[in-house]
Amino acid sequence: MERNVAMIALFAALIAVLGLVPPIILAFGVPVTAQSLGVMLAGTVLGARRGVMAVLLFVGLVALGLPLLAGGRGGLGVFASPTVGYLVGFPVAAFVTGWIVEHWRGANLALVAGFAAVVGGIGIDHAFGVVGMAVVLDRSLAEAALLTAAFIPGDLLKAAIAGMLTAALARARPGSVPSRANV
Repeated sequence: MERNVAMIALFAALIAVLGLVPPIILAFGVPVTAQSLGVMLAGTVLGARRGVMAVLLFVGLVALGLPLLAGGRGGLGVFASPTVGYLVGFPVAAFVTGWIVEHWRGANLALVAGFAAVVGGIGIDHAFGVVGMAVVLDRSLAEAALLTAAFIPGDLLKAAIAGMLTAALARARPGSVPSRANV
């Protein structure tokens, strides 16, 4: 129990620390950050349930006003910004990513984790992000989807990094990757 709590808190902190990497703010107000890598890693390493809890802890701290998002943003105001969809999608993205890693056995972990990060960390989170941007920016879903296309190359790189880091961690310390424990 204590180990689970510690790992959940550690990954919430990792997501926050990745917000210290200077963001690149795009013209439509959404920053390109490293925090989505933390969400992907929460799913690939911790698995679905623990990954969601880590991300919910992070999102809850942001909602309470802690400036944990890239650029030092936090508070309820971020839930009315163009990034709201991504933020709300983070827990779902971590869950889907973790679920895939937990249930797809027998294949190379780096490939499974990378694929899971693409499906959950990119596909699911971008689906939420597109809807959030369309609503906040008063654009059509197609226009918002076109705006989010700028994120795809960087997100693919983050998914590859998540896959490689998860596999390296599993090789170095197999017990430290709960997503690969018996489900």
